[in-house]
Amino acid sequence: MEQGLYLRRYNEYIEKSSQNNAELSLIAKGDGTEVMIQRIKAGEIFFVGPGDSKELMEFFYILEGQILLEQEDNDIVLQREDYFYIHHLKENVQFKVIEDVRLLYVSTKSVFQYLSESIKELNEIAKKSQEKDMYTHNHGARVKDYALKIGNKLGLSKEKLEDIGFASLFHDIGKINVPDEILKKTGRLTSEEMEYIKKHPLDGAKMVEKTYYKKIGRIIEEHHERLDGSGYPNGLMDYEICIEAKIIAVADAFDAMTTDRPYKKAMLPSEAVNELKILSGIHYDERVVNAFEYILKAEGVIK
Repeated sequence: MEQGLYLRRYNEYIEKSSQNNAELSLIAKGDGTEVMIQRIKAGEIFFVGPGDSKELMEFFYILEGQILLEQEDNDIVLQREDYFYIHHLKENVQFKVIEDVRLLYVSTKSVFQYLSESIKELNEIAKKSQEKDMYTHNHGARVKDYALKIGNKLGLSKEKLEDIGFASLFHDIGKINVPDEILKKTGRLTSEEMEYIKKHPLDGAKMVEKTYYKKIGRIIEEHHERLDGSGYPNGLMDYEICIEAKIIAVADAFDAMTTDRPYKKAMLPSEAVNELKILSGIHYDERVVNAFEYILKAEGVIK
């Protein structure tokens, strides 16, 4: 074989990183450029956004499947052999996967190793969480969906949206330290049992400390803090709570209210939004609640 020529067969790769609903395979690299195959399951939402380098260019070619670009004036469906790329992008763009999609993804900046190491570590945590309580996994996925939409509506950076996505999925991992009889209790919790529950944000933050995404620890730790200082574990006030945690707090509360739990029946989405609005400015950030209400109305979930 000629020096500098690399031949590979179908489905061969240098390295692969897998999640439940997505997969990224590195198939070629050189001089900072990486070529990858990305697979994403139907129903997932993903973002492309401004990079941290003026030289960055990212190119996406659809090999299989369909994705939807949602815009205020019209929606655009991209399918097999369509493509898009970003260069000097000014703000985040949101896509939704309509049919399982396989993309050829080229980046002029190295990104795979960063993704591979961090995702592997976080998947290990997710596995432990799922073994403890399957509800936590399903709840986390729903909170992620809500929180990303809110963050995008508020114009947060791609980096903050990434952090929100991972923190949403793992915000309740600290509950693996809570005894099953407390998690699944149908009656009112005692003061002692409630203290176990109040430990889970801090426990979750500690669990991600040694991963690449250790910075999401603060978001996890603060997602039960409330603007008036009545939250836990640290009783933080409005200005002390990061915006990512404020977003997850609203998404988390909405999903909790609209999902059947062992101790209560689900509310209607409109009822849950009314509860959030009543506590807006007291427990929840008004900007976040308003953005979420706008999203739910735009999607036809509420009137």
